[in-house]
Amino acid sequence: MIILGIILLVVGFLTGIGILWTIGIILAVIGAILWILGAMGHAVAGRKHYY
Repeated sequence: MIILGIILLVVGFLTGIGILWTIGIILAVIGAILWILGAMGHAVAGRKHYY
């Protein structure tokens, strides 16, 4: 999700399409938040790990 956000940021910046820029920022921020939560050991989106 972070990579897709960065790609949309770059494409939106190069083409001047504002909606791509906005969607890219949103995806990058949400991806970073989910990545941090996952790294901290929290269950993301209700997934359970059975060890």
